Amino acid sequence: MTRYAEVIGDPIAQSKSPAIHNHWIKQLGIDAHYDREHVRADALADYIARRADDPQWAGCNVTMPHKLSVMEHLDTLDPLAKQIGAVNTVVREADGSLAGYNTDAAGFLEPLAEDLAQQQYFRMARVLGTGGAARAIVAGLLEHGITVVLAGRDPAKARAMLDELDPDGQHHVAPLDHFSDATDFEFDDREGCFDLVVNASPLGMIGQPPLELDFSHVPPGSLVYDIVTAPLETPLLREARDRGFRTVDGLSMLIGQAAVAFEKFFGVPAPRSDGDAELRRILAE
Repeated sequence: MTRYAEVIGDPIAQSKSPAIHNHWIKQLGIDAHYDREHVRADALADYIARRADDPQWAGCNVTMPHKLSVMEHLDTLDPLAKQIGAVNTVVREADGSLAGYNTDAAGFLEPLAEDLAQQQYFRMARVLGTGGAARAIVAGLLEHGITVVLAGRDPAKARAMLDELDPDGQHHVAPLDHFSDATDFEFDDREGCFDLVVNASPLGMIGQPPLELDFSHVPPGSLVYDIVTAPLETPLLREARDRGFRTVDGLSMLIGQAAVAFEKFFGVPAPRSDGDAELRRILAE
């Protein structure tokens, strides 16, 4: 019998998850499919109860607004999901129990693996945004010994997040508009350091205001990472490339987190031998 998984949320029509997972299912030729299901907040408990009784249901990805509320309907939580405080992947285990995971941190970190495998004297990330995605990103960065400067419209919220995730860490907060004005700060010799600048906010997305970042705040040799996927080439990434910085776009995190979920759903790794080139072409259509 055909196994299936799906993505749930409200709204859900915009999700790219079906295109990603069904591409991999087709590549592998496995007997499975991946759908989307519109689930309102008042219907979440009933949805989980019905799916939990279906042995062919492998699980679901979870998008807004259910990443927090779904946790109360699960039997177990992965430690990282518990730390982040949000679940984006529910897996029906062999015994019928439901386990909650957060694959956002792993998906975010995937394109940084080569950099993080190197030895560095110091690692710092400037993370712009304090929402749910930022929380997962910060949690992932902390696992790799990265000092974080977290910027948001409300610095108190940023401080509370850092104090909760790493109460003994020497991290910093700043108002988001701190990075919009030019600075005359002279960066020291960054040889042997890893510097990362992350837009973890929706700023720059279609329909949202632009992200205001003056590049005088970006250390030489930094990697600039924008998790926005629409547009894929954001003004931030365009300017970063024009200035000679390495960049990572939002599809990298989206595909990376989906690959972790895919293996949990279907028990086989996602086929990615072409470096996701064909999948990126499909998602750009």
